[in-house]
Amino acid sequence: MAYDQYIAIHDPLHYIKTMNALFCKQLVGSAWTTGLLYAIANTVPVLKLVFCGPNIIRHFSCEFPSLLALSCTETTASKIMFYVTSAIVGMFTFSLTLVSYVNIFITILKMKLAEARKKTFSTCSSHLIVMALFYVTGYFQYLRPNSISSVVMDELFSVQYSISTPMLNPIIYSLKTKKVREAIKQLLNFKQINQ
Repeated sequence: MAYDQYIAIHDPLHYIKTMNALFCKQLVGSAWTTGLLYAIANTVPVLKLVFCGPNIIRHFSCEFPSLLALSCTETTASKIMFYVTSAIVGMFTFSLTLVSYVNIFITILKMKLAEARKKTFSTCSSHLIVMALFYVTGYFQYLRPNSISSVVMDELFSVQYSISTPMLNPIIYSLKTKKVREAIKQLLNFKQINQ
């Protein structure tokens, strides 16, 4: 999405030519392939583990680190694989997004009209908010040291990362629509009047 916005802002006259159906299929295919390889790399080592103790996961969903905590056997290899693959995939996708947005900001700063800069930045702001929520909570959930881990924090970040961010996604994107903003203002004014 960041690359799509970069092309739309940086080179709008060639947008249709650049973002053609074949290129979009390649982008989706590469995302699916990356996800599949990531899942396989982390699932195969877990198949060798033995689970014999308690079977209660202290999360709202069955996440990989929580599953490893239930194993009776040594999980060091699985943990190393998980951290390495998470860091590689996370940093790669974050880098692509960051490079796209740096180029978008450079393009925005080169615009002469303040209104054009404001409108262009507002187009990107929704995606930036969602990406910040996703990356910050995801990295904190999976890549923080065990010394700052607690059950409450784990559950809070698990909900934020896996439920709240996807749930807020349509709301955040719709806030840039003028009609939605006006409807929210009317709704808030209506509630204040009735109280």
